[in-house]
Amino acid sequence: MVNIENLNEQQQLGVYATEGPVLILAGAGSGKTRVLTNRTAYLIDEKQVKPYYILAITFTNKAAAEMRERIDEMVGYGSESIWVSTFHSLCVRILRRHADRIGYGTNFTIYDSDDQKTLMKDICKRMEIDTKLYKEKMFLSAISKAKDELIGPEEFALMAGGDFNEKRKASVYMEYQRSLKKNNAMDFDDLIVKTVELLRADFQVRDNYQERFRYIMVDEYQDTNTAQFTLIEILAGKYKNLCVVGDDDQSIYKFRGANIENILNFEKYYPNATVIK
Repeated sequence: MVNIENLNEQQQLGVYATEGPVLILAGAGSGKTRVLTNRTAYLIDEKQVKPYYILAITFTNKAAAEMRERIDEMVGYGSESIWVSTFHSLCVRILRRHADRIGYGTNFTIYDSDDQKTLMKDICKRMEIDTKLYKEKMFLSAISKAKDELIGPEEFALMAGGDFNEKRKASVYMEYQRSLKKNNAMDFDDLIVKTVELLRADFQVRDNYQERFRYIMVDEYQDTNTAQFTLIEILAGKYKNLCVVGDDDQSIYKFRGANIENILNFEKYYPNATVIK
């Protein structure tokens, strides 16, 4: 049940602004999660939106679990139809159903950092790369940054130009992706990259999820990278009912490739956006 009385005027505006793109700028401790949970309940109670059409995304499992709990409490019956998840768990759910459409088995393995290191060690050995000079970690970091920006091995190679070190990274990246595919495996970055690839390549799948997620909410939007931004942009492409909440003052995930421009330029991407501070 929606509980507007407990919200201040600005928070209430965030709850009532349900249609079209909405940007809510709010610092830490300003009740962002409360706004999102009340907004979810408002969509269902007052706007008669079926829970099935709502997607709420946040960054950590802990934040997703907390939001899930609050939404279940507030919405009650039918709340289990709402997808409340992290970016990665959202992508896993989609890929487990449709990865075969981009050449993977739906039973693909997800490589953790130890698996990645083992694979990279093997690649460096095969390619006769001196790991005293070129650390495996350096290659993995370069690959991860490229994936954050949706730069594949071929584009990476083109960007390398005549730079010897960059060309070497490109050939390692190429071999790394080839090996993952051969093993029917993805790393954590791939989960988002491959979902974007799937949605771009397959009209049927894209239409299915755009139709499904008619109302999308994203918490901590300042922490999104280019790949995550693109994923959300595609999913919200049909109905454009996208509500993002974030703090334009800080980006704690900067070191993990977060692109603060996503929040700063939100109105450029969505000129008719409602902005609530």
